[in-house]
Amino acid sequence: MGIEDKSSDKRSSAHAVSETVVEKHVDYDTESQMAPLQVEHTLKRQLKNRHIAMISIGGVIGTGLFLGTATSLQSGGPVGLLLGYAAVGTVCYSVMISLGEMVAYLPLPGGHIKLAERFVDPAFSFTMGWNYWYNWTIILPAELSAAAVLINYWTKEVNNAVWITICLVVVVTINMFGAGVYGECEFIFASIKVITITALIILGIVLDLGGGPNHDRIGFRYWKQPGPFVQYHKIGGAKGQFLGWFAVLTQAAFSFIGTEIVAIAAGEAKNPRRNLPKAIKRVYVRILLFYIGGVIIIGLLVPSTDPSLALTTSDAGKSPFVIAIRHAGISGLPSVINAALLTSAWSAASSDLYTSSRALYGLAMVGNAPKIFRKTTKNGLPIASLILCSAFSTLAYMGISSGSGRVFGWFVNMTSIAGLMTWFGICVTYVRFYKGFKMQGFDRKTLPYAHALQPYAAWYALFMCLLICFFSGWSVFLKGNWAVDQFVTNYIPLALFPILYIGAKLYFRTPMVKPEEMDFVTGLKEIEADTYEEPPPRNWVERFWQWLM
Repeated sequence: MGIEDKSSDKRSSAHAVSETVVEKHVDYDTESQMAPLQVEHTLKRQLKNRHIAMISIGGVIGTGLFLGTATSLQSGGPVGLLLGYAAVGTVCYSVMISLGEMVAYLPLPGGHIKLAERFVDPAFSFTMGWNYWYNWTIILPAELSAAAVLINYWTKEVNNAVWITICLVVVVTINMFGAGVYGECEFIFASIKVITITALIILGIVLDLGGGPNHDRIGFRYWKQPGPFVQYHKIGGAKGQFLGWFAVLTQAAFSFIGTEIVAIAAGEAKNPRRNLPKAIKRVYVRILLFYIGGVIIIGLLVPSTDPSLALTTSDAGKSPFVIAIRHAGISGLPSVINAALLTSAWSAASSDLYTSSRALYGLAMVGNAPKIFRKTTKNGLPIASLILCSAFSTLAYMGISSGSGRVFGWFVNMTSIAGLMTWFGICVTYVRFYKGFKMQGFDRKTLPYAHALQPYAAWYALFMCLLICFFSGWSVFLKGNWAVDQFVTNYIPLALFPILYIGAKLYFRTPMVKPEEMDFVTGLKEIEADTYEEPPPRNWVERFWQWLM
């Protein structure tokens, strides 16, 4: 099993008996995947190590980093922007190491939705599952709407409905071919994003040091004037600066949300015991290099008072990177960056559909959604879930009449809060997992992946997620700043979580799973059967590739 109890012979014997009893009964995991009995097809492990690695590193780098940082820089200033992203980055890392311990040990279809049922209770699994499905179903039309706006950078002669339809057809087609094709496409898309952001960071350093056509050596000029922080809504002193920093947090959360997609992909990952821990360990690279490195460069190159940051469009013209390139006197690159942004939005939409369909499949697997959504094809495609989630993508057409930028803003708010509540749920599940694992006498050293900061990191992330969510819409309470749409899109997702949980608790009437009764055994044999040693590299090229991926 890979888990060895070292506390006493008596405890070992108890676990052996427990395992025997479990084996004599219908396997919980197998039953949930195969029921009803006549259905033989389930998800297939088609995602290779390089797919998982690239999905975890660059899969969710999107419009949040490339475009959303403009609003954050304007609200918080260069240092406020940096500190905001750093704060959310620590929360993201804490969530991922919590999730990593659980999914590396039990990489089950449904990911953290399934784990919540085992280690908390069915009502919490119900709440997390529907919150997660709603999160990714809502952001899908937002990304399609963003893709249409990006195309408007080149031409506005064609109705946005045409571009939305084209993007939608491509995204649905990619997902209809199954996890293997999705993994290949995401590998290509994510590679483009990683190359783009890396190139922009390098170019930004060159421009900051005076290597551009105008040879203007910027240095830390904009940290001095207009200053490191912004007085939010012209509120003076440290109070205004603090509020400017806090305004960055929700937008930063939108940029980071989606890192947990690795858990949903766990049920379709090849050799999960090896590939998932490796992917989780690389998360800090994405946080430090792409996000923290990116916002440092943005803060150096563009003043927080630049009027271009306030553009109502959501195309490359608003990107702080493009603004900096334009200031440096370089022509031609904005179109290249816009093209990269378009592939980024396309990639994000593809990931959104993949994740929402698997989340709905996971809900059906634990009995929290109609059984029809457990239906899969021979090659492991959850066809019923995919069709329903694709139908919701038509919400993107709302942007044609209401304005894509405004609609995108609504979706950003709702997704950020729903995503943070997902992180909160993951941390609650991990705290329970940690307690049960310890109480049953298992040794954490035998886990495929374990982190020294636990359980403190999980408690920290749990508290921070609630804090950011609770104060996410505080700006609408400022004098003269009331906006109904901002209030509703910030606080409806937050209120929905406890409402769903209380309603599910009253319906299921099941107690919380006791630590001593938590199931750490069922499904392990199948998982270990899918685990194998990777062949040793034959040369330095293969050795480098194995290290990289």
